[in-house]
Amino acid sequence: MESLASLLGTSLPLIQAPMAGVQDEALAIAVAHAGGVGSLPCAMLDPAQLESALRAFATLPQPINLNFFCHAMAEPDAADGRRWRDALMPYYAEYGVAPPAPSTAGARRPLDAATVDLLEAFRPRIVSFHFGLPDASLLARIKGWGATVLSSATTLEEGRWLQRQGADAVIAQGIEAGGHRGHFLSDDLTIQPGTHELVAALSKTLTVPVIAAGGVGDRADVRALLAAGASAVQAGTAYLLCPEATTSAVHRTALQQPAREGALTNLFSGRPARGLVNRLMRELGPLSDVAPAFPWASQALAPLRAAAEARDRDDFSPLWSGARPGTLAGRDAAQVTRHLLGMD
Repeated sequence: MESLASLLGTSLPLIQAPMAGVQDEALAIAVAHAGGVGSLPCAMLDPAQLESALRAFATLPQPINLNFFCHAMAEPDAADGRRWRDALMPYYAEYGVAPPAPSTAGARRPLDAATVDLLEAFRPRIVSFHFGLPDASLLARIKGWGATVLSSATTLEEGRWLQRQGADAVIAQGIEAGGHRGHFLSDDLTIQPGTHELVAALSKTLTVPVIAAGGVGDRADVRALLAAGASAVQAGTAYLLCPEATTSAVHRTALQQPAREGALTNLFSGRPARGLVNRLMRELGPLSDVAPAFPWASQALAPLRAAAEARDRDDFSPLWSGARPGTLAGRDAAQVTRHLLGMD
């Protein structure tokens, strides 16, 4: 089995998690310069944005992990949309904003052939996926230019499936991980274990390397997960307070409130994701049938989020966070990377 260090092009066992909405190329590049593997979330980038990022990364000696979604794209349902806007109507009235017209703008999109065409022109060395893997023909093209393919598993069964389908390494996404859950074989959240348990199970079963993701807040967490069988760790929440991240002001404030609880919610996108509890989650959920299917929940929330954030309130903002928020406040990306690896 090829070592993970060889696959990733780095000797340091640390990947910065791709985090849509709170980062751009700057965070990925800063982590890469520090010796870790920087990542860029690509599911919400248009072709021009993706090409600009690929051109920026092409000049780097270090590889950047490009992350894409692989969900089945459901068509928006008009009735579900009306029900969702009706549930939000009291909030529109309170904030004095009009309900937005139905829209598909800004939706998270799965990887498609046109995107692979663009990627192939640059041949990135690391490509990762959430919600499974893309169509076999697209995956074959990506592996054909020598890219290392990573994907997230939330259960042992998913990890086995990913290995059978050709993943070069499996990201063990424990239930503590912030952001969207990566499950794709079952929607049952109760069967998804914690990171340590999942890493131990996957590392004993798979022949490909396992990357631990979830609950990585300090160097002790990194050591424990490596001892459990992980070849590397993927940290996201630890970087949210870095100056290189684009984390909003209200999100940064929430991450530094020790009493703030976290929970899984589907209200912001239509799919379960872990974040800090806010007003919308308390009053409607956090898990609710009223939210439309992924990825069609966020459009109706956009004007409410903007109005609330203008008042320094996080009532309608997705405050994505893992189980260990705020532990490395006051450090830049290079300092976080060095600290997690015990290099400072």
